[in-house]
Amino acid sequence: MKKNITFSADENIIKKARQRAKKQNTTLNNEFRNWLKRYAMEKSNSDNYTLIMERLDYVQAGKHFSREELNER
Repeated sequence: MKKNITFSADENIIKKARQRAKKQNTTLNNEFRNWLKRYAMEKSNSDNYTLIMERLDYVQAGKHFSREELNER
């Protein structure tokens, strides 16, 4: 079920956004729906960090590195 929502924005921004959407053969409403779907499904940075750390759990550095060792190239 679709539900209507109302937003307010600067009139000039809305006008430019509608022009851009028209050039791309779409509508501002459609672009907003696509953005809202991506926004709702996007994982937060902390979720992404946790996932990466879980995947790298097998890595063992073997020792504590000093600042000098970490900065060697």
